[in-house]
Amino acid sequence: MNFVIDWLTFFLIEQPEGEGGAKHVRMSRFLSGDEYQKSELRPFLDGEFARIAKRKVEPNPKSEASPTKLGRFVLEEGHPLESNPNYALLQRLLAAETPGESREPCQELVQSYLRTSQVRGGVLLVVRTRLETLDDRYVFILKCDFEQKTAIITDEHSLIANVNMAISAKNMKSLMYPHMVEQGMNDPYHVKIHQFSHARYFEEFMRFIEYPQTLTQLVSEEVLSLARQHIEYVYPEETEERLRAEEEIELIAASPKRELAEKWEHDTVMEAAQIITERQPEAELKFKLDHMQVRALLADYGINLHIAKTNGRYVVLLEGDTLQFERGVSPVEFAKPKSLHEVISEIEERSRSCSAAPPAADPDDRPPWE
Repeated sequence: MNFVIDWLTFFLIEQPEGEGGAKHVRMSRFLSGDEYQKSELRPFLDGEFARIAKRKVEPNPKSEASPTKLGRFVLEEGHPLESNPNYALLQRLLAAETPGESREPCQELVQSYLRTSQVRGGVLLVVRTRLETLDDRYVFILKCDFEQKTAIITDEHSLIANVNMAISAKNMKSLMYPHMVEQGMNDPYHVKIHQFSHARYFEEFMRFIEYPQTLTQLVSEEVLSLARQHIEYVYPEETEERLRAEEEIELIAASPKRELAEKWEHDTVMEAAQIITERQPEAELKFKLDHMQVRALLADYGINLHIAKTNGRYVVLLEGDTLQFERGVSPVEFAKPKSLHEVISEIEERSRSCSAAPPAADPDDRPPWE
């Protein structure tokens, strides 16, 4: 996959007074395709455009921290795609055939970028490209932050020389439009954005682009919807029990940490899990049993992962064909597995001993109101 560069715009962004200083463009340069081929930018960016185009992206990222996302243009109901300011600007960049024609939309873009909070100094590149074998045109917006404490090797006397404004393509942020679904198939409704930074300013400067819900958010909404349907089925009338159950669901939705509710029968849980996994096969199941972390797929529940209870204590049973260990070696790796019945007997015996009744409290220790 080879990209031909039609034109490239180079902006050097400075923030002279530290993090709180006003950012400004210190230098800009507009290059034609021929000028780009003769410049030092060509070996610097060599292979980056194909790498960005091939980078995989999911319709719904697994988490908010996913570096690569698909953005969709925000549209008011009844309005055409052209009414979105970000779409209109990207279309002007796509339509610009020469560096001169790109000057005005590029200036608008960099000014929008400078107005975004938390933007850091560095180099902003706007590039129009096309595939060598096709006539499809693409706009790439690239940002390289300044590298800290960078030096070059000099000679045996001075050894190194400090560099104040070094950039690297290693953690380069990128936006590609239109989204290339596959070579020869483009999606004009989406942009592909990539950034590793915890600050999401490379998303924020395109204010009229929205990003999809994460897989976790989608699954959570589906679970809550199924829970509300279950409440309506169990309590068809507006009773106190129904109101109490609905309040509990809202508390669960708002709580970052939750304990096992113990409300649904196993078959009900399996039916709900099947509905979700049919739509989201990769939906995860993560929970903590005391200090032990368990991570599996939701599809594993009831098949490879089981939850039980004995004498007030929870038991999680995992089953599979292989058992692998990583990193540090432990004596557990040499264990001969016990039979399942033997383990269950030991668990039940230990649970009974732990749940033995505590000694009666001394009468003198009783509260005064008894």
